[in-house]
Amino acid sequence: MKSYSVIIIGSGFGGQCAAINLSKMGISDFLILERRDFMGGTWCQNSYPGAAVDVQSPLYSISSEPYKWSQMFAEQAELEEYTNHVVNKYGLRAKTETNANVLSVTWDEASQSWDVQTETKGTFRAQTLINASDPLSTPVTPNFPGRDSFKGKSFHTNNWDHSYDYAGKRVAIIGSGASAAQVIPAIAGKVQHLHVFQRSPHWVLPRPDKRFNKFERQLLGIKPLYKALRSIIYWSLESRVIGFKYSKQMLNLVAQKAALRHIKKQIPDPVLRAKVTPDYTIGCKRIILSNTLYPALAGKNASLYTRDQGISAINETGILTQDGQQLDVDLIVYSTGYDATDGVISYPVIGREGQTLGKFWEQFPRAYLGTSIPGFPNLFVVTGPNTGIGHTSAIFVIEAQMSYIMKSIATLKQKNVRAIEVTPEAEADYTQMIHAEMEKTVWKTGGCQSWYQSKSGHVVAMFPGFSFTYRQMAQAFKPDHHTYS
Repeated sequence: MKSYSVIIIGSGFGGQCAAINLSKMGISDFLILERRDFMGGTWCQNSYPGAAVDVQSPLYSISSEPYKWSQMFAEQAELEEYTNHVVNKYGLRAKTETNANVLSVTWDEASQSWDVQTETKGTFRAQTLINASDPLSTPVTPNFPGRDSFKGKSFHTNNWDHSYDYAGKRVAIIGSGASAAQVIPAIAGKVQHLHVFQRSPHWVLPRPDKRFNKFERQLLGIKPLYKALRSIIYWSLESRVIGFKYSKQMLNLVAQKAALRHIKKQIPDPVLRAKVTPDYTIGCKRIILSNTLYPALAGKNASLYTRDQGISAINETGILTQDGQQLDVDLIVYSTGYDATDGVISYPVIGREGQTLGKFWEQFPRAYLGTSIPGFPNLFVVTGPNTGIGHTSAIFVIEAQMSYIMKSIATLKQKNVRAIEVTPEAEADYTQMIHAEMEKTVWKTGGCQSWYQSKSGHVVAMFPGFSFTYRQMAQAFKPDHHTYS
């Protein structure tokens, strides 16, 4: 069994940030495990037509790794290039085992370390385990009646089949969230007919994108200017929290009115307008940024089906709707999201005295700083419970988590101990504070049901406040909130 100081599970931005920070600490004895046959995570896996980031690229990037972006909101191909740039710069391929799907991780009390069992690469051991598998990595495909009887082509947006030519085909897209909002306009002009199944509409705002000219791209290569641009973008986005948490009036007057104007401007048909207009407060669900979604839905070759026209069954030739329509299609695209709350970690985790993380999270996923869990020493979860951000860059929060994780690892060396573990009291106090603060947010009071919520009804995907508040808490390592052995 090969042993390491640290094993990182996942090679996306979370895993990359962990590896970079370990290297800067002088820790080279680490291994990255990647379940796929390639590195890079989200932006290498999600290559569906129209895939792009919805946060400005100069901010949606690793703070120490500026990049000469070609446009404000980078598309998938450029994000993949950036990901590979980071991987190559830090030599992370040599530190990675691909095709290493993790089956389970188990705490070994005798060695005070984690045993990581993989499907094809055997078992590895590490003193510290960093899970960076990303909550948006396990796609969900609803089990509609007759789903497997369909004789056409079908796949999830997470696993887009580029060998299939959808041009001139009859296509159904199930879902209307962020991925669907990008796929729909990207393929609408090429298909014969597009059937879109919407469970509930999302609020949509204009996408303030722009392409950088050659001179502007050169300016992005100057670190002080790049840092200044990041700062401007960051603080402009951070102001949204005022609406999400402290002022519904601001949400209504600024954001919701703008969204209603966007609908009116882009959709002439009053019937379609009504279909795409949500009945909940803006921000309760993820806000979509798009200049092209509404025109695509309003196109002559597009049909939008609402909840009462939803899918009754799937059959050999297509979809039977709840109002009795038989829609024969050639392709079904599942844009039905991920198990991002109850399925934060997709493999079994067995901690002290045989305690399972599944049991600890039975009511709802929870963790101190969204990162560490009592009973599971030396285990750190990147983008864990209540670390999601609906208004700014997820990488900002990942980098804040790294501050806490690296201080925890440094404390092991400083105290000359094998294990560090958050106390149950510290975790309970933190979780109580998080959900008390959550009651003030639009995610609890906005009148919607979203993927931000677990089956328990708790909002476990989002952090209920400013991202700089989270960073301050993560940076302020509290030794008395932990035990050592």
